[in-house]
Amino acid sequence: MDQTPDSDQRNRDQPSGRAADNRDDKNNSQGRGRRRYRIPARFRRLRREADSSLSTEPTDRTDRTHQYQGAGNYQSTSGATPVADVGVDNRASGGGFRAPPVRAHPDIGSPSGSWTAELQSSLPQVERQPASVGRRRELPHQGDDVGNSPTEVDGTGPVGASSSETGGGSSYQHERLKTSEMTSLGKPLHRLTEKQKKKLYFIDALKERYRVDYDRVQPIPYIKDRLYCVDKVYVEGGFEFMTTDQVTRGSGPWERLGSYTSVISDQRIQSVRRIIEGEPGYGKTTVTLQLAYDWCNRVEGSPMRDVEVLIILRMRQLSGIRSIHRAIEVYLLGSDPRVREADIAAIIRESLSAVVILDGYDEYPDQHSKRETDIQRILKLDLFANTPVILTTRYLPDYLAPVTKRVRLTGFDEIARDEYIRKAVVGEDKIALSNIKAKLKENPVLEDLCQVPLVFVMFAHIAHENQDFQNFKSVTEFFQYMIRCFHEHLKNKSKELNTVRYSIDENDHAALDKLAFLAISQENQQITWSREGMCKQLGQDFYKTYLALGIFVEEDVVSYDSSSKVEVRFYHKLFCEWYAAHHIVYILSQPGQNVSLDELFRHMKPEDLQYVYRFACGLNQNVGGSIIQYLREQQGSYRFRLLCLLEQSGNVEGILDHVRNLCSQTVNIKEGDSRMLQRSTVQLLDIAAGQGIPVSSLHLDQCFSKFDVTNACIALKSGLRLTNLKTVKVLRVTGRIRETVGDSKGIEVSREELLGIFQTCETLKEIRFEGREFLLPHSVPTEMIPPTLKTRNIIVSYEDRRGMIHQLNWDDGHWQTTTSEPALRISQEVLDQQWALEELARLTTDGIPVSCIHLDRCFSKFDVTNACIVLTSGLRVTSLKTVKVLNVGGFTGTGTLPSRIEVSREELLGLLQTCEMLEEIRFVGREYHLPLSVPAEMIPPTLKTRNIKVSYERERKHGVVHQLNWDDGQWQHQITADGSVEVYILPEELDQQWGKEELAVLSTAEVSISELYLDRSLSNITDNTQSIILTSGCTIPVLHTLQELWIRNTDVDLEMFLRILAYTKECTKIAALVFRYCKVPDEVDAKMIPHLLEQRGVKVFWFPRTAEKYLLDFDAGKWKKW
Repeated sequence: MDQTPDSDQRNRDQPSGRAADNRDDKNNSQGRGRRRYRIPARFRRLRREADSSLSTEPTDRTDRTHQYQGAGNYQSTSGATPVADVGVDNRASGGGFRAPPVRAHPDIGSPSGSWTAELQSSLPQVERQPASVGRRRELPHQGDDVGNSPTEVDGTGPVGASSSETGGGSSYQHERLKTSEMTSLGKPLHRLTEKQKKKLYFIDALKERYRVDYDRVQPIPYIKDRLYCVDKVYVEGGFEFMTTDQVTRGSGPWERLGSYTSVISDQRIQSVRRIIEGEPGYGKTTVTLQLAYDWCNRVEGSPMRDVEVLIILRMRQLSGIRSIHRAIEVYLLGSDPRVREADIAAIIRESLSAVVILDGYDEYPDQHSKRETDIQRILKLDLFANTPVILTTRYLPDYLAPVTKRVRLTGFDEIARDEYIRKAVVGEDKIALSNIKAKLKENPVLEDLCQVPLVFVMFAHIAHENQDFQNFKSVTEFFQYMIRCFHEHLKNKSKELNTVRYSIDENDHAALDKLAFLAISQENQQITWSREGMCKQLGQDFYKTYLALGIFVEEDVVSYDSSSKVEVRFYHKLFCEWYAAHHIVYILSQPGQNVSLDELFRHMKPEDLQYVYRFACGLNQNVGGSIIQYLREQQGSYRFRLLCLLEQSGNVEGILDHVRNLCSQTVNIKEGDSRMLQRSTVQLLDIAAGQGIPVSSLHLDQCFSKFDVTNACIALKSGLRLTNLKTVKVLRVTGRIRETVGDSKGIEVSREELLGIFQTCETLKEIRFEGREFLLPHSVPTEMIPPTLKTRNIIVSYEDRRGMIHQLNWDDGHWQTTTSEPALRISQEVLDQQWALEELARLTTDGIPVSCIHLDRCFSKFDVTNACIVLTSGLRVTSLKTVKVLNVGGFTGTGTLPSRIEVSREELLGLLQTCEMLEEIRFVGREYHLPLSVPAEMIPPTLKTRNIKVSYERERKHGVVHQLNWDDGQWQHQITADGSVEVYILPEELDQQWGKEELAVLSTAEVSISELYLDRSLSNITDNTQSIILTSGCTIPVLHTLQELWIRNTDVDLEMFLRILAYTKECTKIAALVFRYCKVPDEVDAKMIPHLLEQRGVKVFWFPRTAEKYLLDFDAGKWKKW
């Protein structure tokens, strides 16, 4: 492929126009210019590009790198710079729709307007759109006066360019469709319906829009003349997802995802609502650009290839916009008159597969608005209920739909860092790679900061390019050095011929300090400014200098009324915090100023703005002392104060006494700790390891996630990692207690992980795992144990899910039980069951009584023939002789049961006879169906004399417990509820018989029944409306203590509906009748509705399978939204 020589590469800062054209002529005369490109070949490439965007054939990932040449041109170059989270230069496109003109096609290097006229003569002539369609607004180049008003260009565009080539891109897209002749639908364009044409125009416009973004990636802020395609520069950090069935705001448990494509394809997180969480600079926007690239190019193997429509909106642009479809029209389609708001709604609704990505919820201006917007409706599933929506954000929205799946970015681990350095900085130079890694290890204060991909990118390049790179004693010192490098680069660049000169003193930025402080000290932090407003506050020369430095980033934003403006933001929030810290130092260092720190920091929480505090402490020792004293009064800030003290002293030696004092006690990291507090502790442990300070005990309290064998570090549930544990002597890892684990999956620690912990903690003497959350290996084969570990004789203890304590024997690799009288708890997990069966067999052999065995949703049946319990995994429990109490726990609450387990009379009696020491057995759960009675003649005399307590409770804390009477084999019913109870009746005949029994007991005792759920079990209502007829034929009389009646998954015709209303009228205390997932009549004759229902204030609801909810209007006899 032809490439433009490097000598012809030009900087973005150079002026455009005639001067640029003259330089091109000069280069061409020397044989080094762009005329080496053969025009016909370019035309063919353009035609192929137009065809490929509409073709059903997938395209391969292309390695494209583009150097921005000014005036909207790109040039193909080699040697890209990969990066995980990079700035995107949206100066000409980031806000509203600005489709690239034909002359800016990324695969074609060409001078501005040099071949468009020839292109028009070569391609088939098409009907042009009116010039007004192409009207657009040109952004000035850096050499222009920023404060000047924008230049209005008419629809004719540059020399020879059509209106379609310079405008919103719609005419150009139409041109491409006509040129390609055959569309992706397999039909010529003229044979498509109008709806199909609109869809093609819409998809093509989206692709053109996204190409502008993903082809303009800027890895390093101050290098503005090199822009790259995101696919060339993307390096993945870590992805994790929360494994809970329903979304929670807690911290786990989390599991690792394979890659960015897993966000779309992984079945474990399939949902119509997904959230990607990440701190600033962790790569949230970059992930969306990579997904956009995959979709536009139909990349083979990417799940985006199967997506028909992809919508990506930047949420910071949606201020005051209530309609999502209008936002798509304004920001993604520009002025295309052929696709409008109603068309967009229809296209998305009728698409076979559509994905909506809302990028940057934390930057959404209306997130706290009292007026409902479409964004709020989307989060509540009231809009796009069946369309997958992905939200990227720094923090969670106030409302989360229960079906939401959470994914988070964990930043760069060591593998990702190495990959980036190799691909972007040093290539295959192993010595240079080792030097950069050594510089990071020599700077432990930067370890946490360099987990942020964007910051690590800058660190890696600066460390490689600057031979005088020093060891930094604080984050403040590193940031000062980095800012100085930015300015030095710009000064060197200004010395080149024919470049813009910048003369701003790098130490004179008081106005910027104040602007940054006012931005982050508000309750709702400001993240963008208008260019005119910022120029007015800072001055035009200052503004242009910081724009050239890369500290400011411009975005051309289209407003809701289609007007355009330029907004400005910091390249990264850290820069805003840096300059805000300078203003804090200025305020607190003024003589005679009596400033209240409580008022100063009222909206500046350390959890969100930790570097503001640390920078301020590092910039001025006296101010730092005041801030540390202020933090001393804040609860739980001790470890963070030490980090601020480190910044203040600028020397690790200055805080070593504090670190020694901290490490002489137990160092705790808790699940409930803020991320800032956990991060502070991790950094202090890094300092302790670097200085050889012993850590007497480290307690990971419900925050341990796993041991990362590859990177030799402990991963916490928060996403942080403990990499330096060399000096830890005792490690205590506690999990969740039995009552709070619920159905969450346990944390399995493999043999490799266990041994890895021992080897990483070089001075470790003892490690303890406590809590039923952990699943450790049955044994550790002796051949896997390194000799050094045997000689160290580390004490390894483990309290398993059954409350039993085990200790590892290094001689044979097996566990020894130290508990005297154990109780066993067996879950659904196979590893847990294997542990229990092995231990139970040992106890039975030794004749040790087992006080209790709890089978937690893992009982399948009792095998009468072999006298053993069969678990859901297929494993068998044969050692039951010494068991005293057996709890068989099952499914409770609403929802679909996993399976029905009927326990026959023979199974029940066989189980009682096999457990020779059994004193009590309890069945709890709706999936268990016990016999309604046991004939007295079937009961062996030995069982009667043993008088074993047999109880059955269909719902935990249900209110009714059934206990077997050995004299007659009947069940006696005991009411245990203090207040109201709930009753569930399912389709099975035995379940309905038990439900009838319980309702009779509750009704006789006049116990309040809060809800009665009839799930697929209602057959009809008797003619006299005095009883409910169930599908089994059982009847339920009027319940005078019933408060709510729920009919679920049952279609109801008009006649039955009226009968149910009549039955409801007879229930004197009822407050609500609810039809859930049912088909009901659309309307009812109001005269047929019993008047007593309205007089008593009874509500009749209908909850269909959609997100809407309805209430019956008694006056009109119709449903209205509720």
